[in-house]
Amino acid sequence: MFFGKNRYSVFLSTGNPVRGIWVVLIILLSSCSILEKASRHGFESGAYRFREGTGKAQPVYVQVTADSLYAFKKKEGGVSYPALRGLPVSVCADGQGGPYRFSRQSLDIDLTSVFFKYRGAVQQQPAQLTTDLNAALYAGWRFDTYTIKQQTDVLKQCSPKIRHRGFDAGILLGAGTAALTPFNTGGAIDYEYYGMVLQYGAAAFLESSFASFGVAVGFDYLTGPHRKVWIYQRRPWVGFVVGIALQ
Repeated sequence: MFFGKNRYSVFLSTGNPVRGIWVVLIILLSSCSILEKASRHGFESGAYRFREGTGKAQPVYVQVTADSLYAFKKKEGGVSYPALRGLPVSVCADGQGGPYRFSRQSLDIDLTSVFFKYRGAVQQQPAQLTTDLNAALYAGWRFDTYTIKQQTDVLKQCSPKIRHRGFDAGILLGAGTAALTPFNTGGAIDYEYYGMVLQYGAAAFLESSFASFGVAVGFDYLTGPHRKVWIYQRRPWVGFVVGIALQ
């Protein structure tokens, strides 16, 4: 799409970096259509708050076509004609003001994974950074702003510039694995294995047209026979997030 870039927030966490790369490749190759639908956060047709220059913001409906966009003022039961503003997106238009700002709020639902978790010191054991495999369903409230203004390059050629900024905050719930060792069980076991955990928490992201960066805070609940001796049971962790645009 000509507006911005799609974003797929992925916080990959695996115990093996090479395995993590293969996981991403398999997902991308086998689920392209699903990812395309799940990652559409670009500038699309729909309802926005529109402001031109320093003017007052007003509700509009934006229709996006292959080479232009049209902003229609909303009214009860529909929109007003003709368009309040029509803008080309491939060339500059003489006499156009600006900048133009379009903003909206929306519900955001994604399938995500915590890239890595920082766990604080517990029971005289030092802080630890873990990269165990996990996945979570994320739901949050998203705030997006798209700013359009004309930009002239060194060759004196003019083209519209679309800048996207966004903020996203919400909750996550999912499952994953955790390595159980003598280190994190207080010596209750003398071997290592992976157990299943249920994870829950909150996350926040800063969005742009090319990448997103964020942080998550949550808790893990270990299932299985050693949950009472696992030192991280229901203790808080901090996870770091990087989202990369696919196109």
